[in-house]
Amino acid sequence: MNVLPDLGGKVASMRSNGTELLQQPLLPYAPRTATMAFEESDASGFDECLPSVSACQVDTPSGTASIPDHGEFWRLPFAVQAQTQQEIHLTARGTALPLRFDRKLRLSESHQSKTATLSIDYEVENVGREKIPYAWCAHPLFAVDPGDRILLPPSVTKVTVEGSAGDRLGTRGDIQSWPLARLATGNLAPLDVAGHVSDNIGDKVYAVAPSEGWCAIERRAVGLRVQVEFDPAQSPFLGLWLCYGGWPDKGVRKQYCVALEPCNSPVDSLAAAAQTQQARLLAPGQCDFWWMRIVTTVVS
Repeated sequence: MNVLPDLGGKVASMRSNGTELLQQPLLPYAPRTATMAFEESDASGFDECLPSVSACQVDTPSGTASIPDHGEFWRLPFAVQAQTQQEIHLTARGTALPLRFDRKLRLSESHQSKTATLSIDYEVENVGREKIPYAWCAHPLFAVDPGDRILLPPSVTKVTVEGSAGDRLGTRGDIQSWPLARLATGNLAPLDVAGHVSDNIGDKVYAVAPSEGWCAIERRAVGLRVQVEFDPAQSPFLGLWLCYGGWPDKGVRKQYCVALEPCNSPVDSLAAAAQTQQARLLAPGQCDFWWMRIVTTVVS
């Protein structure tokens, strides 16, 4: 595991059985500015979206807060509070909203079960003097190959469209069946099978978090199962970013990945979540705590 504290605490690389698990940089690593769009960065690895996924304006008791694209914290340097060969504790403080964000990452392995586990414990605190809203979304961009399977528990039977390149799945708020969706053309398409980078697909959907508390990618060609585990009581929604060459709009290099994204809001915009009372609210001095795990298993 390779973590870059100065670049938002990004997990830049995770390897298992000789295979890189994360989307590698589309552009060279470079310092992030306060206003740059996500596609102007390396757009790779595992970042955290806080306090919003999309850029928006949020009303607070002291005025309007401007939240940049993919939130603020992926662009901030994190201070290393403690570090060993297997663990790192990172913290940063935002300015768009008065939030302190702590992450403790721990890597463990079991040779007997052929698994490697990245455990992450999260804490966010309101260090301001007023009640404020926020939304968090994990943003691990997992590398895939054509034909890899995206696995959700049987309890997930539908997803809500947040965005879809060329309106392939419809427009924001449309409901699609999982795993077989009906396209705008009328044809049926499996959402649980990774496409090719030439497909020009970029679909973002949300599901209610499965009560089973997991989702996974089955990578048969490289003999791996990558499973994301979480507590649905803490992270009640699950975002899915299915990108097979459909993003970014500009530039030669395109993303080719699947993001499995436990989150606490069912939409990308904090402003939209706040309007429907689906944003998290923190009183001054209040903290929220949650966790997630990425478990990689070598399979035959």
